[in-house]
Amino acid sequence: MTFEIRKDRSPQGRRKLSAGRAAYFRLVKQGAGNDQACRIVGINPKTGRRWRNGRNASGRNNATPPARPTAPPSSPSRYLAEVERIHLADRLREKATVRAIAAELGRSPSTISREIRRNRHPVTGHYRPFAAQARADARRPRPRARKISGNPELRDAVQSMLDERWSPEQICHALRAQFPDRPEMHVVHETVYQALYVQGRGQLRRELAGALRTGRARRKPQRQADCRKSRFTDPMVMISDRPAEAEDRAVPGHWEGDLIIGKDGISAIGTLVERTTRFVMLLHLPGDHTAETVRDALVATARMLPTELKRSLTWDQGSEMARHGEFTLATDIPVYFCDPASPWQRGSNENTNGLLRQYFPKSTDLSVHSPEHLAFVADQLNRRPRKTLGWETPAERLAKLLAA
Repeated sequence: MTFEIRKDRSPQGRRKLSAGRAAYFRLVKQGAGNDQACRIVGINPKTGRRWRNGRNASGRNNATPPARPTAPPSSPSRYLAEVERIHLADRLREKATVRAIAAELGRSPSTISREIRRNRHPVTGHYRPFAAQARADARRPRPRARKISGNPELRDAVQSMLDERWSPEQICHALRAQFPDRPEMHVVHETVYQALYVQGRGQLRRELAGALRTGRARRKPQRQADCRKSRFTDPMVMISDRPAEAEDRAVPGHWEGDLIIGKDGISAIGTLVERTTRFVMLLHLPGDHTAETVRDALVATARMLPTELKRSLTWDQGSEMARHGEFTLATDIPVYFCDPASPWQRGSNENTNGLLRQYFPKSTDLSVHSPEHLAFVADQLNRRPRKTLGWETPAERLAKLLAA
């Protein structure tokens, strides 16, 4: 063994080793391991462990343990500083928990966990602070090449799915299903959003953002949607009386319905969503959306359904359902009404209405859409993979349930 500080190997005594003790703790604070610090100072590794742990050779804790080096102050930057990585490495060698280290550095536990996972040695798994700092510095330079723009095949695949009006999240899961063994064709939904929102400029930005359902050229924070006021009171059977099988979505045949309104409240389209499969059907209302017109459209649509899919209909308290009793007599389908200002009680239908606004924008005349176009839109939605269905399409899920 080669000692770098103590050339004289004769016995020193407790007082003469005070300088070596101080040098040992300076090295430990900088991130050196016990063996490395002992070699530099020129002491036996057992002596170093005794200094650190405050124990004598008999194992009894008679000596006063040295004060632990205080954690460095957290950097105001969002990135970890080198001094923080040194403290992190030292505490990992002492078997400290991630949460304890995070509390000492004033950081989130997830920050410390992510730092260890990303910057540890790829082979041994050991965390070395200076190597970790070098890896972090090498990863930081910007701007980076965009994955979609650098891969023509990936770009064409994403564009074709955007043309089908799929969401970025649906696109990323479809790519993983189509190319399971090709990581270069895998993206997360944020990559697609970045390609649309960040890379687009001017007219290109407007064209790309048009592929999104919102049609926005830039991001906006989410806000609470306006609640519909109660306009229909009596007689009604409330949603609290709806069968339990409709609530847990275990049995198909329970529907949610609503209207999407056009410009100046004149035109409208009826929407029906099956709760279990999210299967969509659209009602053609070319002239008006009075209670009589909506009743007739609902009756005509319900007569197209098999008996297994005629269990219940849930609607809000809109005046267009004033003839719901006549609808029930004609179809034997009970109607249940949501509580006032509670759109989440028809969550599947509310979500579908948001999707339909990509096809039928607000403040437009909805009476110009033919029944054939409504059928095309419903078919496109029913062939779109859905996250809530395990990325099956509503049409596939409905076919499975009817076959069973």
